[in-house]
Amino acid sequence: QVQLVESGGGLVQAGGSLRLSCAASGRTFSNVYKMAWFRQAPGKERDFVAHIVWSAGNTYYADSVKGRFTISRDYAKKMMYLQMNTLKPDDTAVYYCAAKISAGVAYDYWGQGTQVTVSS
Repeated sequence: QVQLVESGGGLVQAGGSLRLSCAASGRTFSNVYKMAWFRQAPGKERDFVAHIVWSAGNTYYADSVKGRFTISRDYAKKMMYLQMNTLKPDDTAVYYCAAKISAGVAYDYWGQGTQVTVSS
C-alpha cells in the first residue's frame, strides 16, 4: 500500500503563487514508477496537471499549466511538490496527488486532495 497526503492549498489572488506538497509513505512505495498532480474543478471531471517519473525525474505538463507550474520531488524524503505561479481563477480546484505502480494509464493510489482557490 501507498499513502499520500497533500498540503499547501489555500486562497490566493490572481497572479499569486502557491506550493503544494505531497507526502508519500507505505511498504510498497519502492515500486512507484510515476507520481502526478491532478485537479478537479466544481462540476468538472478530474484533469491531469503534471507528472514526474520518480526515479529519473522526467516531467510532463498539461498545456494549461506549462510555463506556470513546476513539478518536483525530493527522492530521499518521498515528497512531491507543485510550485504554482501566475495563478488564474481557472486554476481553482481540488488538487490531488497520485502514484502509479502498475502498467497502463490509470494511477493506483490517490490522496484526499487539497483545495486551491484563486480569486480575481
